[in-house]
Amino acid sequence: MPSLQAVASTRLYRMIADQIAARIKAGDFPAGGRLPAERELAEQLQVSRASVREALIALEIEGYVDVRVGTGVFVCPPREDGGYQDAPLPPAADSVEATDIGPFDLLETRLLIEPECAALAAQKASPAQIAAIRVAHEGMSLTESPSVHDRAFHSAIGAACGNAALAAAISHIWHLSTLSPVFHRLEEHFVTTKVWSEAQKEHERILAAIVDRDPIRARHAMHDHLVGILARLREDFGNAGIR
Repeated sequence: MPSLQAVASTRLYRMIADQIAARIKAGDFPAGGRLPAERELAEQLQVSRASVREALIALEIEGYVDVRVGTGVFVCPPREDGGYQDAPLPPAADSVEATDIGPFDLLETRLLIEPECAALAAQKASPAQIAAIRVAHEGMSLTESPSVHDRAFHSAIGAACGNAALAAAISHIWHLSTLSPVFHRLEEHFVTTKVWSEAQKEHERILAAIVDRDPIRARHAMHDHLVGILARLREDFGNAGIR
């Protein structure tokens, strides 16, 4: 009896990217031209703007488009052989599926659990754990690997929440983020020194609430921080491009 084939689960943004890529190959979107606005694409495809944004970033990584923050998204010419990049997003060595999770799904998952984690840390963290959160915050440099310190700060809060399963879940979500090429490219476009400065101020409010043993304030501070991240990654590519 022949064996059954595995059924692949394709992410929505990947399906959107494939459809736009097919239109580019067909010449519907000519090289050098600007793609329709993000809102227009979302309306035509009947999907969220977040999914369209993830698709456009994926297409940029694959060589189909050039994202110019402040201007818009432009179609790239094909190579001399008529093709584009040889393959879609390269999988990480340890997980093909992990790289296929969209950054907004990851951030929205963090928004569901990290505010409660901060509230628990405000109630349960030991003095040593609070000191570790403080060290991670104070070690954050705006010029040298701020993302490393950012992860250390959130991981320290996870470790201080008093729930090993919740801490492990947060650690895993962060790990998936590090595997995502789309997440990295979004950060390259939108996470500037000014953005890190804002994040640092938001971290300060989270830390202060935890130090004061105020779970309600800690929960709200973490919620506001993550909503801020989502908003910054959803900023327009440019007045003349995506809106």
